[in-house]
Amino acid sequence: MASGWASDGTVYGVLLNYRGALAALGDAVSKPPYKAPPKAPVLYIKPANTRSGHGAPIPVPDDAPELEMGASLAVVIGRTACRVAPECALDHVAGYAIANDVSVPHESYYRPSIRFKCRDGFCPVGPSPTDRARVANPDALRIRVFVDGVLKQENSTANAIRPVARLIAEITDFMTLSPGDILLTGVPEHAPRARAGQRVAIEIDGLGRLENPLERERVA
Repeated sequence: MASGWASDGTVYGVLLNYRGALAALGDAVSKPPYKAPPKAPVLYIKPANTRSGHGAPIPVPDDAPELEMGASLAVVIGRTACRVAPECALDHVAGYAIANDVSVPHESYYRPSIRFKCRDGFCPVGPSPTDRARVANPDALRIRVFVDGVLKQENSTANAIRPVARLIAEITDFMTLSPGDILLTGVPEHAPRARAGQRVAIEIDGLGRLENPLERERVA
């Protein structure tokens, strides 16, 4: 049975926040139209239609036989955060969870199309929130992704370009984060792919295991 937890906040994703993901692009980040690596967090939104929970099927569209499984640390905001300093940023966090920032494979690394990132069911979050006090250091958590029980990716939040506190500080310098908002801190390089009929599981140290089957999208 699918399970999850309610949050009425906005889910924000962050692009290219892992050193390996940025390095994998090579010289492409220095070519037009951008001509340089990002100097600030590059944000996008995972709207309400993408949200689901632990155990919920991930729909696989007919025009995308494989999907990228984007393992991400999810930061749940607990207090209104506006222009907070890095040393105070974690005081505004309620807790942490695991997110699968699912995407249709694409090459648009700065501004991916909505149709690549925002399909129905493309953001499972769970299995349940873990209180901030139980996570000693959100910037030193091992991340592992399994497809049909086989380990396909292993990384760590230690490899993020912007640690959680810095990320919150930089984002709240220009926009307010509200209680219930969720910040996905980025997807490591080489996100594994999966197809209909397979099952993906993401583990993050101390946060449990988020599992979801992939099923062909049902068209009404």
